[in-house]
Amino acid sequence: MEFPISKRMASFTESVFTELAQIKNSKLSDGLSVIDLSIGSPDMSPPAFVMEELARGARDQELYGYSLTGTNEFHTAVSGYYKRNFEVDVDPASEVLLLMGSQDGLVHLPMVLCDPGDYILVPDPGYTAYAAGAAMAGAQMYGMPLKKENSFLPDFNEIPEEILANTKLMILNFPGNPVPAMATEELFLQAIRLAKKYGFAVLHDFAYSELYYENKPLSFLSVEGAADVGIEMNSLSKSFNMAGCRVAYAAGNQQLIALLANFKSNLDYGVFLPVQAAAVKALNDQSGFLQDLRETYRKRRDVLIKDLETIGWDISRPEGSMFLWAEVPSGYSCSKDFAIDLINRAGVVVTPGSAFGRWGEGYVRIALVQHEDVLRQAALNIEGSGIFKKILA
Repeated sequence: MEFPISKRMASFTESVFTELAQIKNSKLSDGLSVIDLSIGSPDMSPPAFVMEELARGARDQELYGYSLTGTNEFHTAVSGYYKRNFEVDVDPASEVLLLMGSQDGLVHLPMVLCDPGDYILVPDPGYTAYAAGAAMAGAQMYGMPLKKENSFLPDFNEIPEEILANTKLMILNFPGNPVPAMATEELFLQAIRLAKKYGFAVLHDFAYSELYYENKPLSFLSVEGAADVGIEMNSLSKSFNMAGCRVAYAAGNQQLIALLANFKSNLDYGVFLPVQAAAVKALNDQSGFLQDLRETYRKRRDVLIKDLETIGWDISRPEGSMFLWAEVPSGYSCSKDFAIDLINRAGVVVTPGSAFGRWGEGYVRIALVQHEDVLRQAALNIEGSGIFKKILA
């Protein structure tokens, strides 16, 4: 028996990620070695003190009930984190919301704010969850192009008036995924002015807030007027290598926090209490773990960029996030063809930029999720494939 699907579900087609995974698995089944640099999933462990707290809590039989909401300790830890790191005052009682991973908030906020036909402004290329949220809400996406000539920042002046007039939500993401660009204060101020003029909300996806190499990223909430129009979402997945724990938070505008909290109260029963306690330990950490984490990613970034440069693949050095955004070499009609060729000829998996939107075409995303020696081997594999020799010839 074949079941009919909803119109909403029809918008969720098989992605290029699935196709790449199938090619990768076929190679592995044939006994071939594959280096996967396609998925932004941390390969390192959480801090020892976080794992110890989680293990301790998991042994406590009193902690296995529904949490329903974030604990007072979790909300206070988020508030303290903002004060210490960004000099931002966040009320733990009314301006913080526990999330089951940031994707929970990214997908559900559009359903809170948008009706079918409303517009959501998103970065293009952008994280794929933004499209999922828009589809679930029945909203229209307007992609704000991230172009090299504009330092991969959106140009709000390019957005048509009729789109702005029907916009309910703008999503920003800095440091970005897939494009590791950094926001300026002026960019955030422009977004705030637009939001006030047209009456839409701003969501800043700050998942890579702790992954930076030189200058610390700017929190949206640290900019004057931000809390009047928006919220910031952050996750412990990347900053503390807690991806499987599914714990994150939203902070900022009280009304948006309350609306999203009300929506979620009809969907889920909160995050496992020991996970919340472990997250509190992480947010309160001043042990130096984050400095060490940043240094690890810095070394990986520098090693891979240097080795790829020697074979003729010049890649801009990002200031933040865990990704490289690399231009596809000449000779390829599209980024997907290059990515597939890279798997077949070099055994290296990267993500074609087109998977993240129209303006991602011509690029691939490389995730720094392997040890330095594996990254060196990836560069050797690419060199041995002859791809760049063919291009340089």
